[in-house]
Amino acid sequence: MQLRQHLVSLGFAATAAAQAYQGFNYGSTNNDGSCRGYDDFRGFFERAKGLPGTEGKFTAARLYTSIQCGTAADPISAFQAAIDTDTHILAGLWASAGRDVYENELNALIAAANRLGTAFTDRIIGISVGSEDLYRSSPDGKANNAGVGATGAEIEGYIGWMRDWLRGTPLEGKPIGHVDTWTAWVLPENAGVIASVDFLGHNSFPYFETTKPNAIGQAADNFWSAVQQTEGVARGKPVFITETGWPSSGPQQRDAIASVENAKNYYSQVGCALFGQRTTFWYTLVDANTAQTDISFALTPIGDATPKFDLTC
Repeated sequence: MQLRQHLVSLGFAATAAAQAYQGFNYGSTNNDGSCRGYDDFRGFFERAKGLPGTEGKFTAARLYTSIQCGTAADPISAFQAAIDTDTHILAGLWASAGRDVYENELNALIAAANRLGTAFTDRIIGISVGSEDLYRSSPDGKANNAGVGATGAEIEGYIGWMRDWLRGTPLEGKPIGHVDTWTAWVLPENAGVIASVDFLGHNSFPYFETTKPNAIGQAADNFWSAVQQTEGVARGKPVFITETGWPSSGPQQRDAIASVENAKNYYSQVGCALFGQRTTFWYTLVDANTAQTDISFALTPIGDATPKFDLTC
């Protein structure tokens, strides 16, 4: 099936957000484990806006945590950097480290709202309670040694806790969601999470889908098929594309080959169809995952703002 047919069959135009934001995912650490600070985030946000060939479309940032690396509960310095670079924010709270850490996440987010005021809160697109927690706690995640996760009941509880704590604060009324894989979203035990959120974040990497043919030629079809799975259980709620991309280097995954040419192909076929139509956070501007030292999804090296390929759509 051609991509255009996918867009029609999935009700693409009907489900697109009223305003579609484009940005990248930003971890709190570099891929060597060192902490990122204000200057790092500001530099990355400015780099994203200035990427040649993109017409300044990357004006948003998705964060995985609201806590500054190296502290217990200080607001992440990316918040101030976003204000100073006029960057919109999909705020994130880590939800797989237990109640005490989650409470610190809530405290950090609320402290940022109180200290930074509307310059911060007006830039919030939404707030995500967790990222792939349901996948990590699922049979697939456990089989793949994906790490510690959280159950649907736990995420539901965290969402309710957040709504209570945000009541009466400048963040009250901001959309609250959760980010996960389509394989987790479709599990019946996670239906309560879908009922409790305002939006669903969809993470999808055809490169890693080794249970079916996954060469670059099938990548667009595999991506849209995955989106359709998430939309099928979303109850009409908005679905943000919170992570997708293709690596420029790394090990072969079944039929999927990591290369600059294939990364460009995926960006052109999938990314260019998303940008301007759906809120999308590409993975990624610079590498940050300490568990992926043998693979690179970055569009630019950490110390060089020059894209690895032409980003013109």
